[in-house]
Amino acid sequence: MLDVNPETVCFIIEAARRFHAKEQVVIPEEPLSPSDNWAMQVLADHVGDPTFQEAKTTIDDLEPDQQIQLIALMRVGRGDYEREDWDSAVQDAQDGWQQDTVTEYLFSKPLLADFLSEGLDQFGYNCED
Repeated sequence: MLDVNPETVCFIIEAARRFHAKEQVVIPEEPLSPSDNWAMQVLADHVGDPTFQEAKTTIDDLEPDQQIQLIALMRVGRGDYEREDWDSAVQDAQDGWQQDTVTEYLFSKPLLADFLSEGLDQFGYNCED
């Protein structure tokens, strides 16, 4: 069961689209170095971005279980899990969850908006309504 408000997810989708559409934001699909936190290093250059900050505030205001579900929703939309595997997706998201880096983790995915949109669609929601 999805406990994150779909309107909140739609807001994050829109923020992700605006953020990733900016010319100066380039997050490669593959790491440029073997460092595990390469995406976080790239995002560190954009922490002052108003769109990123607005999304971060929204995500930080979510309850921990809602943040975890947001990560799981992204993974379902990305195709890592089927809708029927929701409980596994949530459990795996919880295992790697770090409250202070949720926004950075999500926004390190250049296709975040598409993944979240697809995830919502699998739960019967969309941002068009």
